[in-house]
Amino acid sequence: MTREGLFACVDARAGAVVAKSVNESAAARRQLDIADYAFVSPGGTVRPPGEARLGDGLLNRSGLAQVDLDSWLSVLSDGVAHGAPRGCPVLGSITLGDPSAAARIGHAMASVVPAVELNIGAPHGREASAVRQLTEADAVGEAVRVVRDAVEVPLFVKLPGQASDVVALARAARSAGADAIGLVGRYPGFLPDLDGGAVLGSWGAWSSPGCLPMSLYWVGKTRLALGEDVPLIGTNGARTAADVRRFLASGASAVEVVTALWVEGPGVIGELVAGLEGLDLAEFVGSALAGAREYAEIPPVSPPAWLPYTAHWPRPSAR
Repeated sequence: MTREGLFACVDARAGAVVAKSVNESAAARRQLDIADYAFVSPGGTVRPPGEARLGDGLLNRSGLAQVDLDSWLSVLSDGVAHGAPRGCPVLGSITLGDPSAAARIGHAMASVVPAVELNIGAPHGREASAVRQLTEADAVGEAVRVVRDAVEVPLFVKLPGQASDVVALARAARSAGADAIGLVGRYPGFLPDLDGGAVLGSWGAWSSPGCLPMSLYWVGKTRLALGEDVPLIGTNGARTAADVRRFLASGASAVEVVTALWVEGPGVIGELVAGLEGLDLAEFVGSALAGAREYAEIPPVSPPAWLPYTAHWPRPSAR
């Protein structure tokens, strides 16, 4: 959200940096004034940001960058200039409010950045009218088409994870002109604090290492449905190099990471990149899908896998 932040991520060896989102709404910018963050341990302990650990879940409220468009374009331009000689593209991002306004912003961004992300999967869209989360294919296609017509650089579309058919959303976005698909945004979340209130005092957005298999489900299914020629960007759940590898094995061509940076600082990027050294990406991306079968294709498990879990049960009233 700042020049310094963009520069730090570039210098930490990121493959690309997506800047904080903006949109046309003053209300979305004001929402940043109530931003708050709680990190939740696997055992349920709630920790403030300064005590967060890499395996924690994150419940938060957030808003968009509090800056006018001209000033933001200047920040993006400086980020692009810093990243270019280091081989690190800096991208602009729009969280959807009104599609026509997103198109105007995207057109302006395209004059300074090499690609634009359109985020239509923001979980806060369920709580705040200043941003929208689209979960129906027709709405996704319409919004992407409007923005695509105005943006002359590659357009990446980030989708929600909470929808009846994320693959259908991906297909609609691609048909409307998306150059790459981001899968998936964080989930809506709520956590009672057991003292009569709620953590953060509100609903929020949730991500954690436990979200990883859910994100990988949609990455893998989308890869199979749309084919290997459609670039997928995996997100939501990657904290370690092993997590990044799992995204790649599921079919993602790139992986977005943010919570790990909040916890460990930008230096964690170098650790993630180092953990990928030696991979033949042409062979590795999507490699896990060859061994994944539909339920109907799986032969009976022998002996039944459920037996060890029930052998010790007391059965005084079994029927």
